[in-house]
Amino acid sequence: MHHRAHRFRRPNTPRPAATQRTPETTLFSGVYGLILASALAAALDSPGEADEPGSDALWILLTALASAAAHGYAHVVAHRLSADGSGVRVGLRAMLAEWPVVVAAVPTVVLLLTTMPSWWTETQAVNTALVLNTLLLAGWGAWTARSAGRGWTASLRAGIADMLIGLVIIAANALIK
Repeated sequence: MHHRAHRFRRPNTPRPAATQRTPETTLFSGVYGLILASALAAALDSPGEADEPGSDALWILLTALASAAAHGYAHVVAHRLSADGSGVRVGLRAMLAEWPVVVAAVPTVVLLLTTMPSWWTETQAVNTALVLNTLLLAGWGAWTARSAGRGWTASLRAGIADMLIGLVIIAANALIK
């Protein structure tokens, strides 16, 4: 857009697709991160085994980082971004654009780390993380639908649909253990 104070017009060049974050892509990555953290926390907390919350938290964080990097790299491969000569830079941007995957895993990691000073058990922290992540899924789904211009009814339906994913993980955790 040109402004009189600027001598030259700035070109209206859009940002590369790999680094452009819309509410929908942020939701996708955030939901993915919440589901990943929930499933890993549930799987790593096995009854009868010694509690290792620090190790479990590290595995969740490393898996979120690896998943974000893999998803960003998949964008690079899918869009053949490396063919234009700026592959490494654009590829790194695509991987860094997956930050919501890692951020969404942080509440679970923090809850697990609070068990290290023996404030509560790892199982209690995992159960709390599963409930919190389910509520975050509901809120994130409703918020994203609202920010996309949907009405309250449609937004609440979107939140409930996202929340059902968390409830499935909670049910699977209860049934498997």
